[in-house]
Amino acid sequence: MKFELESPYIPKGDQPEAIKQLTDNIAKKVTSQVLLGATGTGKTFTIANIIQKTQKKTVIIAHNKTLVGQLYTELKQLFPKNHVEYFVSYFDFYQPEAYKPSTDTFIDKSATSNQEIEMMRLSALNSLSTQDDVIIVASVASIYSTVNPTDFSSFMIIIKENEKINRKQFIYDLVRLQYKRDETSNLPGTFKVNGDIIHIFPGHTDEISYRIMLDDEKIETIQIMKNKEEDVKDGDFVVFKTVKFVKIIPANEYIANKDNFDIAIKNIKEELKERIEFFTKNNKLLEAQRIEQRTNQNIEMLLELGYCNGIENYSRQLELREPNSTPYTIFDYLKNDDWLLVIDESHITVPQIEGMFNTDKSRKETLVEYGFRLPSCLDNRPLNFNEFNKIIKNAIFVSATPRGWEIKKSNNTVIQQIIRPTGLLDPIIEIVKTEGQIENLMQQLDSQIKKNEKTFITVITIALAEQLATFLHNKGYKVAYLHNELKTIDRSKIINDLRKGIYDAIVGINLLKEGLDVPEVSLVCIFDADKPGLFRNKISLIQIIGRAARNVNGRIIMYADTTSSDMQQAIDETNRRRKIQIEFNKKHNITPTSIVKPINNLIDSAEQKTIDAMFHKKNIDLKNKTKAIAKLKKEMKKAAEKQEYELAASLRDLIIELEGNLSK
Repeated sequence: MKFELESPYIPKGDQPEAIKQLTDNIAKKVTSQVLLGATGTGKTFTIANIIQKTQKKTVIIAHNKTLVGQLYTELKQLFPKNHVEYFVSYFDFYQPEAYKPSTDTFIDKSATSNQEIEMMRLSALNSLSTQDDVIIVASVASIYSTVNPTDFSSFMIIIKENEKINRKQFIYDLVRLQYKRDETSNLPGTFKVNGDIIHIFPGHTDEISYRIMLDDEKIETIQIMKNKEEDVKDGDFVVFKTVKFVKIIPANEYIANKDNFDIAIKNIKEELKERIEFFTKNNKLLEAQRIEQRTNQNIEMLLELGYCNGIENYSRQLELREPNSTPYTIFDYLKNDDWLLVIDESHITVPQIEGMFNTDKSRKETLVEYGFRLPSCLDNRPLNFNEFNKIIKNAIFVSATPRGWEIKKSNNTVIQQIIRPTGLLDPIIEIVKTEGQIENLMQQLDSQIKKNEKTFITVITIALAEQLATFLHNKGYKVAYLHNELKTIDRSKIINDLRKGIYDAIVGINLLKEGLDVPEVSLVCIFDADKPGLFRNKISLIQIIGRAARNVNGRIIMYADTTSSDMQQAIDETNRRRKIQIEFNKKHNITPTSIVKPINNLIDSAEQKTIDAMFHKKNIDLKNKTKAIAKLKKEMKKAAEKQEYELAASLRDLIIELEGNLSK
């Protein structure tokens, strides 16, 4: 199939020119370019148009899970007939395996809620292996290793109607693909056997299942089943259609190639022997005992079932790769250079990609040192930056504030997208001296309250944030303090309360995080604007300025006694954009209008007390908690479908919190 973009909108403002330039450059084999897109200019819609025009498989990488979810939902709606897939690592959501020597604490990898993530990962690998019209929306952890694409394709089981089958061997093959026999649940990655009927729940979807009916040693009927409702009971299915054949992909992406098995097991045993000798020679008897016990248990599982817990740590051995060799990643599924790479919010995403390798290496070196893993686990790793750099072809770096690296990588090929469809301008900036800044702030708040408009106040230290919030509260202002220890659901509730008028202002340190595009905020006050540091550099200042770009009355006040170089650069760039926007509006007779955005209740009031109690880990009946999780999952899906991203993110984090408590 071809990519088919479906939208009631057409490119506006400077979107058409940006789309043309980016597309033309791809046709000219320009390997890297930058889309400098101001906040609220429709960068995702621009990228969607480029995908349609170039007809290239696409991988979009974003730096956090909420942004990945937002992009995934938007692109699913824009390309409803195509394969838009979601690919994030377990470690985006859960604690990875680690050891803390200072407290002698081993932290096993949490698998509380891996199922849905694994299902979507498998769906992505399956689409890349079998389809051409694929868009992958991925987190930075997509640079981590995954199964060899050749192995993934070869492990698929294809069964056909009227085909002879050995029932026992077929069940064994399902187990080798990491399907678990489970006669009570209908979870993805499981199967059940009832006489001559084998019911398989594929690992990559929870929407369908396969019912295989046998007649002695022959496949009589293959039915694709659909669930009647989301939380089905045993037997609660309807026949969607009867088919001639079906393809069953692995239930888990980390699987062992049995053709390599004997050599791999032999190599693991040799490595184990060397490691035991090393620990014994260095009088580390506890570590020697630990690595021997843990590895032998894994070898037994591999020999019996073809997999083990943490099988990815043996990936280099099972794939017969050389030490320090580049692992297989999702990019190996793209097969050639004719695909599009989009790095969203590149000023954050690229540095994260650069830092992944060293962070992973440090954690695993500790596991190796203390006998929890063999040294070969270090080769189950993310790409290092040089390796990632080599795969960059047909790349678009998207950011409102691109860094020097992306611009240099793109040979200064920077395409601008400054005009907003609503005609909104970048905010006006005023510099105010620090003497009397608190009195000035209160005057500004009084003016804002009269206009029924809201304010963000960003400071540079936790102590100052607490002091300022307390001071303003004592002066009668309705102020909330937004700090980094708040749970997402609490944070979103504070933002919603600001929008509803319960608060006049929010005080915080880093007001750049996800979900802070609040159209009611027309003023952002920046304390210590001239101080050097991460939160007051050019990029951070431009991002902070963008918080007021959703309101027609957007203003910025920088409290500073000097104008730092970073301040001046941020001011100059903002003024440059305002000039372009004003000229465009005059030319096309556009009157700027504030963005209108509905206020979402996080959870309906009837359940709020119960959810609050569970969220704060009070004693709640297990049955009620399980029921609440199921309801929250439904609400999360509804929120995502409606593009209510902050609500979906809040519900998702609450589900993870509750599921973690449930497993304890």
